[in-house]
Amino acid sequence: MKLLKYVVAGALLATLPTQFVAAKKEEKKYVVVNEDVGVPVFPYDITDRPYTVVGEVKAGVRKATVFSKEASQGKVYRELWERAEKLGADAVINAKYGDSHVSAFSWGKTNATGTAIKFTTAPAATAQR
Repeated sequence: MKLLKYVVAGALLATLPTQFVAAKKEEKKYVVVNEDVGVPVFPYDITDRPYTVVGEVKAGVRKATVFSKEASQGKVYRELWERAEKLGADAVINAKYGDSHVSAFSWGKTNATGTAIKFTTAPAATAQR
């Protein structure tokens, strides 16, 4: 009798993956993207389009253990972007991050700062008389 219960339970579990197909994760569309890291965070200023400053953003990435690798530029920039995105920014410019240092709560932490910006539309050209 127990064997029959296990067989029925196994057959039910085998059909679950076909019933609950995970939806494909939507790819986010950014106004501009830093191809090196996959998010709109740049270590330089953007001069080809007008923007307004939303604010300064700061982020920190911690190492889990003393044996963990240092945080990569991509990981640090993604964390910085998450903070800027919450402010409604279109991009982060002048992003900088330092070397990892030991803090009270982690084996190493990398801090990053940048300026969150929102692009503006260019003012319409006035008609000449």
